[in-house]
Amino acid sequence: MPVPDFSRIPEIDVETLAAQLSDGSSPIQLLDVREPQEVAIAHLSAFTNLPLSEFPEWSATICEQFDASQETWVMCHHGMRSAQVCLWLSENGFTNVKNVMGGIDAYSLKVDPCIPRY
Repeated sequence: MPVPDFSRIPEIDVETLAAQLSDGSSPIQLLDVREPQEVAIAHLSAFTNLPLSEFPEWSATICEQFDASQETWVMCHHGMRSAQVCLWLSENGFTNVKNVMGGIDAYSLKVDPCIPRY
């Protein structure tokens, strides 16, 4: 099985994410692919949670929840699972997908230390 090429997935940093969350003027879709127990520890309320472990359940209906032509940012704990989902979304009709570099952990370290780390 070939190794996925994540280098072609555009990334945004957590500072850009924080600015977007405080501004909120552009219609960016926010997707968190962490597990419910992770979201219970640390989360950003603007994100929709679709756990990667439940991919078979939500992948067929993702276009009913999200607009494939709208900018979509994906987050996880450190950025690996979200990169996988970004790649899949890009290969399945989503035209403007970005991975949140460093995930919720980087957000806690660089933006909001009140968000618990795990």
